[in-house]
Amino acid sequence: MPLLRNSLLSSNDSIASDVASLHEMTFSNEITPTEKSSTSLTEKTGYQDSVYLNAANIFQSIHKEKPQDKLLIKYGNGPFPLATDFKDERCQRLSYELAFSALKYQDVLENILIDSGIYPIESMLDELTSLVVVMLYDLQDRKFEARQNIDDDNEPIAEVQEVERYLYSFKTKLAAALARCRIKHDALSIECILPETIRKQEQRASALPLFAWVNTLKVSLEEVHSALQKEGFTRVGSVSKFDGCTYCLDTHCEDLLIFPSAVKEQLLALELFAQYKLLLQDKSRSLVVHSVKSLLNMDDDILIAHVGSGLTAAHMSLLTNQATSRVFVCGVKSGTKEAELKNLFTQMECKNIELLHEDFTSIEPTDHKLQKVKVILLLPRCSGLGVSNPIEFILNEHEDAELLRDLSQGSVAEDKLNVLAQQQLNELTHAMQFSKVQAVVYCTCSIYPEENEAVVNKALASGAEGGKAQPYRLCPPVLPLCCKSEINTSAENFFKLELSDVSNCCFIAVLAREKDPSETVSVKDVLARAAAKGLLEGIELAKPSKREEKKKKKPKVTPTKTATKEAAIQSKIQEFLDRETKPNKVDSDSSVSNITASSASQKTVNQTNDPTQLKKTAKPLLNSSLPAMLKNTPLSSSAQRVFERQRTVRKPKSEDKLMVLKPVEIVLPPVMMPYFNPQGNRAQISSNHYYYHWVGTKSGIYGPLSPSSSKKLIKSKEPSPSSSTVKHARPWV
Repeated sequence: MPLLRNSLLSSNDSIASDVASLHEMTFSNEITPTEKSSTSLTEKTGYQDSVYLNAANIFQSIHKEKPQDKLLIKYGNGPFPLATDFKDERCQRLSYELAFSALKYQDVLENILIDSGIYPIESMLDELTSLVVVMLYDLQDRKFEARQNIDDDNEPIAEVQEVERYLYSFKTKLAAALARCRIKHDALSIECILPETIRKQEQRASALPLFAWVNTLKVSLEEVHSALQKEGFTRVGSVSKFDGCTYCLDTHCEDLLIFPSAVKEQLLALELFAQYKLLLQDKSRSLVVHSVKSLLNMDDDILIAHVGSGLTAAHMSLLTNQATSRVFVCGVKSGTKEAELKNLFTQMECKNIELLHEDFTSIEPTDHKLQKVKVILLLPRCSGLGVSNPIEFILNEHEDAELLRDLSQGSVAEDKLNVLAQQQLNELTHAMQFSKVQAVVYCTCSIYPEENEAVVNKALASGAEGGKAQPYRLCPPVLPLCCKSEINTSAENFFKLELSDVSNCCFIAVLAREKDPSETVSVKDVLARAAAKGLLEGIELAKPSKREEKKKKKPKVTPTKTATKEAAIQSKIQEFLDRETKPNKVDSDSSVSNITASSASQKTVNQTNDPTQLKKTAKPLLNSSLPAMLKNTPLSSSAQRVFERQRTVRKPKSEDKLMVLKPVEIVLPPVMMPYFNPQGNRAQISSNHYYYHWVGTKSGIYGPLSPSSSKKLIKSKEPSPSSSTVKHARPWV
């Protein structure tokens, strides 16, 4: 490639003094080793030719366009003419990092090219200027040292080799131009020329920890702890205790692990990552996935509005029921992307994800496939200024590389911010038009209220859900609140994770549809539906109590066997009473000193249809013809207790409820126990008289009236009666 050298040789002597002082100065970013990215080793030795070429291609599409009156360097109007595919993920990451670094220092690098006098290059196409700028940044980063031999399986690229020789031949002029630029800005290093927001962003990016969630479809959390321990990792309590190969659990998501950024290469070499058991992803995506999970029922479907890298869909899948729920993902347009995602989901064992080719806003809310969708996850494109490490975010989430243009400046133009906010509002109002959907989860990584609270409030005020549907309202955060700032933002029913050294910014709003009072479903209906779908198999439901069963069942009368048994008992009672009530002939010679009769208290039996209803025993009545002495005679304590038990009719047991109970209290005639004389059979009446009473059994069921072993004989002793005792043949009548 012919180069313009004649105009440059005359100025070499004028900058000799400047070059002498440059050997003691640092021309690259003076960042400590801990602040370097994963490419710190290759940044000092150079890159492969393919990395330079791919970085130039990225830079060509994202470089800052300037007005014509301020245009110093021409990049052409077309795409980069020498685009190639990335050899692997590492080369892709290196290419993006190199392009983003050149983008941040675009103004400085252009001034160096102009001030050094090596631009314009007449024989070079304008579209190849991006390659010159990218390689110039790498040259100054290596302190204008020659690139070392790089192991590259591919053949050298001629354009890369020629630009490298051209720049290296003018390294003295370029170094002098850089020195004058630093003096002009009073900067100790090229990094100090950057805006303050960009410098802070780079510092946060160097210290930002790594977040990895556990694929519980393939491994349990306990197994991951055990595997990490075998690999030499130690679990600590928090991020502040990180030291070497350590990690800790996240406070918001139970399946999320946090690692120091310095162990990234070591982590990616583990089998846990190679077998898709642990996956690196920004924390904001785990937060929004767990927010959706808290709103789901067992068989609800989910609609994800943007496909991204597919990791969010996979994480959502493993948190749902693989058999009854489906996860729909929009925007899978190319066949290559579809095959890539299907391979990823197969490796992760996710079986309930369905890919849709249409964009989210082009899908009709009445689509029959989406009638079971209850929650929509909305991750719209945003400015992304809440992300500390934009390269990692863009590569992991497959975001548009054009985000790097704004991120390289630390701010977004107002007109572009308004365009983004309008797109976000359109997507949110479209999500609210799905009549079967009950909740919408909205998430961004922006620090601007115009993309966060303003969009949500406008959507709620728009009435996009329609007049007949139930309106949406903001729900309180469904995630744990772990710091004061989260508690403060939760007062507005938003969840916001502030940008810090340990996390990127995250804004989450949950819009839930108000409940329709006419569609209130009882717990019994929910259980009945679950049982009908076979979801309660293996779960034992509590049996209703016996009291509830009795309330449901009305007492039934069985007049067959019960009536027969009742008639038999009644006939025996009547036969006994007829026999005992006949006049008794008492021998006048026999001296009956005392005739004791207990008051005859016959139980009144309820003759209604309810066989278990019994009336209380009436109070015993004393015969007025009996002597007053007998009426006032106190009973013994044991006898009184028997009478008290006799009056109290025990409630029938549930198993006896069909048996007709006929308790009857019988007063027997006085019985005299004779003492036999050994000289004859003549009975002599003892001076002490004893009275016996039959007492029913505890069961409360009165059987035949003949004495049995189940009845108790109670004896009470009385003094001899006076001679004036009135004889009464039948005192119980």
